[in-house]
Amino acid sequence: MIANIIIISVLAFIIGIDDVSTKFFRRPLLIAPMIGFILGDVPSSLAIGATLEIMWMGIGNVGAYMAPDIITGTLISTSLAIMSTTDGNIETAVATAVTLAIPTSLLAQQLLVLIQAANVSLNPWAKRLAENANVKGTFWLIWPPAILTGLVRAIPTFIALYFGAGVIQTAVDALPELVIDGLQTAGAIIPSVGIALLMLAMIKKFELWMFLILGFVFSAYLNLDILPTTLIAIVFAVFYEMMTHNKATNAVATNHSVQIQEEGEYDL
Repeated sequence: MIANIIIISVLAFIIGIDDVSTKFFRRPLLIAPMIGFILGDVPSSLAIGATLEIMWMGIGNVGAYMAPDIITGTLISTSLAIMSTTDGNIETAVATAVTLAIPTSLLAQQLLVLIQAANVSLNPWAKRLAENANVKGTFWLIWPPAILTGLVRAIPTFIALYFGAGVIQTAVDALPELVIDGLQTAGAIIPSVGIALLMLAMIKKFELWMFLILGFVFSAYLNLDILPTTLIAIVFAVFYEMMTHNKATNAVATNHSVQIQEEGEYDL
């Protein structure tokens, strides 16, 4: 069993590094079957992966907002569910995994926030390397954050699997109340900051703010759900793209005509 725990911990480290690069293996639908293959229960892992995928389908980081860590949540919950379900009952394994996935992902979320705060300290170093055009130094600079992100997935996974799920709750209870309050306050503020930064990056033209106001009206006053609001937004986006494309095409055609006319007058 200890060999399987070590293998899963190494897998967690690799997936953690992948999460800050290609992001190929970060979904529960891919992680859970790998855990099932290691532990010898692929059918249960497929059911767990599909369930967690549906549960976390719309989750993701937005701007500076750090979402619950679905990678660590999937790794720990799938492993403990399969290891604790000795009778091979798939429904029991799925129920156990869902129960464990929420608290483990939330705890790992706080660890990722701390790691990202540590990674920010590398920004002055990166700025100096960029100013000096030190490409080789910039290449090596990507490894400390990657390794830290891998360790913050591997170490909790190993501890949880080796000592059991109870150690996770013990670790949370041992944190000072000041730390818990600070993390909760940061968690409440960061989503607003992240959305604001995302809006500033995407809505750079004045006319685009009209679409934001229209979406707010649909949601707040007309009480439309996400799906109809999205479908209406797609229609407006297509019309806006058609209008801007035609405007750009007409501008290019006008400039081309003026250029031809000027060249003709020059030849005469």
